[in-house]
Parts: sequence; structure tokens; C-alpha cells
Amino acid sequence: MAEGRIIKALSGFYYVKSGEDIYQCRGRGVFRNKKITPLVGDFVRFDINEPNEGYIMEIMERENELIRPPIANIDQAIIVNSATKPDFSSVLLDRFLVLIEAKDIKPVIFITKMDTIEDLNNEDIESYKKNYEQIGYQVELLSAKDPDSMPVLDNYFKDNVTVFAGQSGVGKSSLLNALKPSLLLKTGEISESLGRGKHTTRHVELMQVGGGLVADTPGFSALDFSEIDPEQLSDCFPEMRSISEFCKFRGCKHYKEPKCAVKQAVSDGEITAYRYEHYVSFLEEIQSRKPRY
Repeated sequence: MAEGRIIKALSGFYYVKSGEDIYQCRGRGVFRNKKITPLVGDFVRFDINEPNEGYIMEIMERENELIRPPIANIDQAIIVNSATKPDFSSVLLDRFLVLIEAKDIKPVIFITKMDTIEDLNNEDIESYKKNYEQIGYQVELLSAKDPDSMPVLDNYFKDNVTVFAGQSGVGKSSLLNALKPSLLLKTGEISESLGRGKHTTRHVELMQVGGGLVADTPGFSALDFSEIDPEQLSDCFPEMRSISEFCKFRGCKHYKEPKCAVKQAVSDGEITAYRYEHYVSFLEEIQSRKPRY
């Protein structure tokens, strides 16, 4: 029995890379019976029954997985925000960060289209960059007019499995095309009336980029917190995670509780006010959802 990794799923077939070869495989019926779906990124054991064809027999334990896009064993998620068109949104960025932190995936922040903004707004973006770096995130500011910045980004991809996240129109496909022109991914035109790009990606595939594997996917199509409980939320904010142990009450939600170390840190300027405001907004959203049965 051979071992490999699924690098593409399309029309019921799973393309498994094993060594330098790729095998077109089907999943065993037992997976369907157990309602298990092999995912791109899965490490698998498979039987070869024809040259370059086979059947997946076993799926190894996953480190992590995403539902949308359906992919497993991800090392990092690069969250792509644009400075303009669509305008930079810290609340949307924090939404992505929470979803990625909840899955134990390392987030990295890229802010594109820096060449399209006015000087005043440039200071705002630089300020956000400083804030997120103080929390511990890596942040890159990218300009289409500075192609020399692209080779630097290769360091992020080497030996990693990377998924891109970000709203449509921020330049995810354009960024990948700049990193690896041979990909020639379709880039979605921005729909001015909607303020968002059209989805152009149809299936999930891991592609070789910069010495690693990158998933070309439509990114997160759902930005709700349906899988996150109120008690988990503050763990998705690293600056709160490190301070919450000093709260008076165990299980403090840093909301209306007295003697809360997190709220004190906000007052002292150790946690930025907008991050805490987003936290409260997300917490209220989670608490207001209907219970699941």
C-alpha cells in the first residue's frame, strides 16, 4: 500500500501525490457509509490497481480542517486585505483572524494595493500594521508598483501549506500570479456596483509555489461564528489570551464582569480599543444566535 497527499479533488476523483508521481484515485465506499469525505491536504494510504490509478483505503489523522474551503492539514492562512477598492476594514480582518485562530492555523496578514491610497490613509494603514505586529502577527504591505517585494514573500511559502483568505476583489489571484506567473489564474473583475469581485475559482487544488503548497480556493465563503462558543472567543484574540488568567473570575468573558484584567488592559491602552470593540460585537453575535440541537 502506498502513501501520499491529496493535492486536488475534482468530479469524484482525488489526485494523490506520492513521491514524484500523481495518482488518480477514488474513495472507498466505506468512507461514504461513515460520512467521511477525503479532503485536499489529507495524508492517505492507497492501493494502486492500474498505472497511476488507485483507491484511497485510509485517511490519516488531521491536524486541522476547514469546511469552506474544504481542506485539511494547513500550516498557515494568509489573510489578504486591500488598502482600497474594497477599502481596508479592521473589523473584517479581525473576523478572519478569529476564524483562523479558532482552527489553530497560523495567520499572516498581507495588505495589497498600497500604491493606490492617499498619503493620509497611508498613515492609517501603517498604524494598523504596527498594532497587529505588536500583537504578534506578521504583516506585509504590498504595492503592485514594487515588483521587488514579491521575491521576499517566497519565504512565507517555503515548506508550508498555505490557504488564502480575504473578501473578493482584494487581489488573491493577482498576488499568486505575481508570485508564479505560470499559474495564469483567472482574476475576478471588480463589480463596482457590488464593491466585490466575482468568484472565479471552481475547485480546491494545492499548487507548488515558492517551495511550498498553496491552495487556490475561493477563500472563506462563510464568515459566521457558528463553530465558536462564547467561552472560546477570547482565546482567538492573542493579546486577551495572555492577560485573561489575571481576571478575578474563572471563565470571565471580559464583558460585564467586575475586576476584569482584559477591560483594565483596554483602559490602560495595552489592548487597542477597536480590537476590544470588535470582540464585544462578535461575542454579542455569538450569544444571540439560536441554540443548536
